[in-house]
Formats: sequence, C-alpha cells, structure tokens
Amino acid sequence: MKRFPAFDPPEYVDWKPDPSLVRAFRAAVAADPDRARVVAALSTDRKLELYAGLLRARLHDIQLKRWVRTGVISKAWLGTGEEAATVGPVHALERGRDVVAPMIRNAAACCEMGMSLADMLRAYLGCADSPSHGRDLHVGSFAHGVLQPISHVGDMVPVIAGIALTFKMKGEPRVALTWVGDGSTKTATAHEGTNFAAVQKLPAIYIIENNQVALGTRLEQHHLPGDFREWPASYGVWGAVFDGNNVLDAYAATRVAAERCRAGQGPALLVAETFRMGGHATHDEREARDTLPAELFARWGKRDPIGLYEEYLKEEGEPASRLVEVETSVTAEVERAAAEAIASRERMPQGVTALAGVYANGGR
Repeated sequence: MKRFPAFDPPEYVDWKPDPSLVRAFRAAVAADPDRARVVAALSTDRKLELYAGLLRARLHDIQLKRWVRTGVISKAWLGTGEEAATVGPVHALERGRDVVAPMIRNAAACCEMGMSLADMLRAYLGCADSPSHGRDLHVGSFAHGVLQPISHVGDMVPVIAGIALTFKMKGEPRVALTWVGDGSTKTATAHEGTNFAAVQKLPAIYIIENNQVALGTRLEQHHLPGDFREWPASYGVWGAVFDGNNVLDAYAATRVAAERCRAGQGPALLVAETFRMGGHATHDEREARDTLPAELFARWGKRDPIGLYEEYLKEEGEPASRLVEVETSVTAEVERAAAEAIASRERMPQGVTALAGVYANGGR
C-alpha cells in the first residue's frame, strides 16, 4: 500500500519484505491443521475482503492523525500495527448475528461489522448526527452488533459474558466477542467476567491483545510470566495463541473458537501477540519511543500486517494491479467518509439535548 511519511511510523515508510518473515507468515497458518482447514476454505474474494479491511483500518487512523495535525481534533487513539488482531477476528464472525465489544484501539471492528466510516469519524467530531449524538468519541451501534465501548479497561468482559449468557438461555447459536489489553487482565472485572463465562460455559470469545505495553507500562513491569499462554488453562477453558500481525492466523483462530462456542463447548480465550507502533494516543508518541526499546519498534516494524499480507497474496497469484484496485476503492471510501463527517460539523448538538436519553421514560 501507499506509505505516508507524515503519518506512518518511520519503520513503515520505507518498508521492504523480509523473506524469512514472509515464510513465517505462511507457516503460521499451515502449522495448525484446524486453522489450515479454515484458511483453505477462503475464496479469493474473501481474502481480498480481509485485505480491504486492513486498509480501511489503517487509512481510518491516518485520517484521524491528519485531523490532529491540522487542528480539527486534539488527539486520537490509534490501532496502527494491530489491525490484523481486529480485522481477522471480526471477519471470522457472522455479521448480523454475533456481537462484538471493541476497545478503542479496535475501532476497525465497527466498519467491518457494517457501520458507516463517516459515523465513526463523526464520533470524534462530536456532531449531533454522530452515533452518540455528540456525547462520546467512543462509537458503536447495537443494530450492527457493536457495543459502544467505555474507557474503563476490562469492563466489557463481564458485559460480553452477560450477552453470551442470553444467547445460551435462548438457545441461539450466536457468539459474543471482546478484546482485552494485556494491562486490562489485571483488573478485577476482567477476571470475574472470564471466570463467570468459564463456569457457565458461555459462547464468549476473549482476545487478550498483548501489544507489549499497558498505557506507558511495559509488559515485564506488570506481568511476570512474560506471555499469556497459560491463562486459558488457569480458567479451565480452551485457548490458543495466534500471530496478531497475521490476519489469516487471527481469522482462523477466531473461526475455530467460534465453531466451538456454537457447538456449546464454552468460551475461548485467545492470545494475540502484537505490538503498538505508536503512543497510547497521538499526544504521547514521543513518550512511547522513550519508554520502549528502539529494538522493539525495529523488530515489529518489519512485521507490518498489511505489508506481509500483501506479499502472501502476491505469492497466491493475486496480481499487484488487483491489490491497487482494492486500495484505490478503500481510499476513496475513506475520503468520502471524511468529507461527510466534516460537513456534519454544521450540525453540532444543542445543549438541551444533553438531558435526552439519560433517564427512563417518566423518570426524574
């Protein structure tokens, strides 16, 4: 894809494929028979949909960063480098049936579940016609199966457990999924929700998105084991680790988990190994570079999830011209959405609307 020197992490600007990482990308999927089966069943069109999803996620974040640099908004929370850990799992679910609760870094879950990109951008602008009517930059739409997230990390774990419980009680073959940051695993709500889902054998999928840092706290400063491979066993549930920078591995691992959930085999705890290629938000990127070793950025920068997937698709026989067509289409989609969102600034919410939707009908 096109690189943006003003907005991309420096490691992505002149990105070149590392042959050993390209081979590892393919080997990661082939190593597990169940995941290999899932990927083998993907049509070319479905693989290109995954590619479009990755591009959509990256370009959405670049648009937000452009707005920050030009003073349209003050800051933004991005998922740069972690796109595959969001796009793969969402595409593994059934749109119109399943439910997801993204963290703010998983914003791409919204558009990949069918929400409007313009609505996602409107949320940052606080427009009256944004999904939350100007109340919150967190975005969601239950009609699209997306719960609007909250910033209290880990709190969506018990909420998803509750939704999965309703699926079980109604006998519906549906799945509820949320992501949990490595830092969020230390919260009581995350533990309680996971344990409840395990004991009740609920159709819930929890993805621990281990991006190596919790706000500004490095993984080794808050998690002694060094990884989360043993966590599923500690709750007595099925689990697996997948490459969070490999969209096919993320897709396949989640698809297998969802199949188990629909078959009544209880929840799944997946671990996505990835890395946050920027700051906690756009205002502290320099702090991130000072907090984390440069070697981490260099190593994970070579594993750009979009670049590696492009190389995979080319090896599969997909012509470069077809990839350019997809990118051109997605770029136009994001540009249209940005223009629509900016136009919505003419419709900012009136102060009196702050009281609407707060109380139940007849409440005081």
